[in-house]
Amino acid sequence: MRILLTGGTGLIGQALCRHWQRQGHELWVWSRNPQQVPALCSGAQGIARLEALDGRPPVDAVVNLAGAPIASHRWTAPRRDLLWRSRVDLTRTLVDWMGRQTTVPPVLISGSATGWYGDGGEQWLSEDSMPGRTDFGSRLCMAWEQEAERARQSGARVVLLRTAPVLAPHAGVLARLLPPFRLGLGGTLGNGRQWMPWIHIEDQVALIDHLLHSDTCSGPYNACAPQVVRNAEFTRILARTLGRPALLPVPAWALRLALGEMSVLVLGGQRLVPQRAREAGFSWRHPELPAALGQLLAPP
Repeated sequence: MRILLTGGTGLIGQALCRHWQRQGHELWVWSRNPQQVPALCSGAQGIARLEALDGRPPVDAVVNLAGAPIASHRWTAPRRDLLWRSRVDLTRTLVDWMGRQTTVPPVLISGSATGWYGDGGEQWLSEDSMPGRTDFGSRLCMAWEQEAERARQSGARVVLLRTAPVLAPHAGVLARLLPPFRLGLGGTLGNGRQWMPWIHIEDQVALIDHLLHSDTCSGPYNACAPQVVRNAEFTRILARTLGRPALLPVPAWALRLALGEMSVLVLGGQRLVPQRAREAGFSWRHPELPAALGQLLAPP
């Protein structure tokens, strides 16, 4: 297959490139720094403009994972603008390009996030649940998905991937948590009762590959493990895996003061169920958190 990716140099994109390169697919990555793509993305070819693919053989699939990091800076007005442009505006440009092709790519898998649901409290959330709407992160995901959905008008099958925090050994959420936890300085966030969906990087890649090759799969899919845990349980399991105490909770007021509205990402949560992935016949390699963290943090 000829696959076009956005966000190919990110955590999930690089893992996908390694997976699909081993399968022999031809990979193109739309990037601000196309010269870096071959080294970062397992030999994929980088392009600075989508028009570079015009006149070439048609693309068989588009995987849209682009987006500036959601949790690296406070949601100031300039940061919100960057987050919107890197997700919503970029997706609009991508879908418009797809619609202009003589042969429209038959499938678009487009990123979203579990933040689509906002803070769901104690209710179970499946793909049929309503969006959060109240915070910026939820509104961002809603607009992001709406732009991707427009590709259906051109005849593409559209898959919306509502991804939970991805667990990987040297990047993502674990890269931020491990330094304090290894020093014994980790702890719960707020009261620790908020639900924390998660997914192992290997299952994230396998799910995207499964949805790519399943022609009947379309619409939203919760990309998360079947076992959802509260923050307090996640904290306990991570500390136990590292053989360290976790005795320093961070009060909710301190997180709200430091993060502003962005504190919803750590004080809110989603009690999420991957209902549609299960119905699509997907099998998780790492369905439970203790084994997943044990595998990720095992000595090389």
